[in-house]
Amino acid sequence: MARLRHFAICVTDLEASAAFYEKVFGLKRVGEETIALGSGVYLSDGVVNLALLKGAPGSPMDGFVGSHHFGFIVEDTAAMREKIEQHGGAFFFTLGDPEKSNFELKFKDPDGIVFDISRKGWEGTGDP
Repeated sequence: MARLRHFAICVTDLEASAAFYEKVFGLKRVGEETIALGSGVYLSDGVVNLALLKGAPGSPMDGFVGSHHFGFIVEDTAAMREKIEQHGGAFFFTLGDPEKSNFELKFKDPDGIVFDISRKGWEGTGDP
């Protein structure tokens, strides 16, 4: 069974947003990274990873604020990809290093909503 473990939202100020979720909800900072698409701060309650994202100038996320995508941990990414595509989903792209946490295979559902699947999960979820 797939387990919902990741939500990503785009924000205007990574540090201010991180401080808000840390102070209000007690989330813990479990990671940070900067890649070509932008920067992220990862927070967790020990089960779910909340990714706060800010798009790099000129990237597809530049200036976007709000819900961005969500992710499921799955046991077999190849089998899940086949199932997704059989039911009208479409592969979008991969992001990250497949041997590390936070690696994602990105898809779009039949309505174009972006979601991820991952075998190793995201930082702070307590999964493999």
